[in-house]
Amino acid sequence: MTDSVPNITMADLDGDQLHLAELIGLENYLKVVQEFGGSAVYIRKLDSLRQGERDREICSKFDGYNFRELAQEYDLSERMVREIVSDHVRAMRSRPVSGQIGFDDLQQNSEGLQSTA
Repeated sequence: MTDSVPNITMADLDGDQLHLAELIGLENYLKVVQEFGGSAVYIRKLDSLRQGERDREICSKFDGYNFRELAQEYDLSERMVREIVSDHVRAMRSRPVSGQIGFDDLQQNSEGLQSTA
């Protein structure tokens, strides 16, 4: 790694570049430079990284009706809670009811009956 990079030291850096190298170490900084040098890289805020965890938690607490309670608990609008759980709701609605026979089951049973006849 350092073979392909000239002898760069912390003294060669300033401003944000120096700050970044101090945070992650010079060797890791040089890896970032080699990978992304000259590019604009967006670094997400910690809150947005935690959003996925929050959304999974909301879905796990969702019972099909508690939009308002979840909105209050997570300081969100009901509309936002509805958006978060929308995929979860679709999956819940498309699941067969316990004990319900699906179309595939009917088709397999009718094929079985035809072959025995």
